[in-house]
Amino acid sequence: MRARGPLHHEIEVTVPFFDVDSMNVVWHGHYVKYLEIARCALLDRVGHTYAQMQDSGYVWPVIDVQLRYVQAARFGQQLRVRADLVEWRNRLKIHYLISDARSGERMTRASTVQVAVSLADGTMQLVSPQVMIDAVERHLP
Repeated sequence: MRARGPLHHEIEVTVPFFDVDSMNVVWHGHYVKYLEIARCALLDRVGHTYAQMQDSGYVWPVIDVQLRYVQAARFGQQLRVRADLVEWRNRLKIHYLISDARSGERMTRASTVQVAVSLADGTMQLVSPQVMIDAVERHLP
């Protein structure tokens, strides 16, 4: 299993019909949507949502996504998506674990990396803006 972060959040998703293909299996691209839902919930818990990021003068594009599919998810399946914040000082790196909500069996693991980009001039920041660091560290145990 990938490293767990000091801050995490879990959500549950029921696989909707429109996310599956003709074989009743979740199309691989929809897993990224499940990650996004969990990431937004984690950022909300930290108190620094995408709207607050933009208000502080930065956007945070995803620059890397890695997914490892272990087992296919299917229509109607209840999934648990855990998002762990593992880096925040220079970039946001989040590890994810998607598992079957009933059995706990691992379905998919993933990670995303986001970097801050200044809205004023479009430059990528080599360190996270202090407002993000402060938001995260206020919630550390």
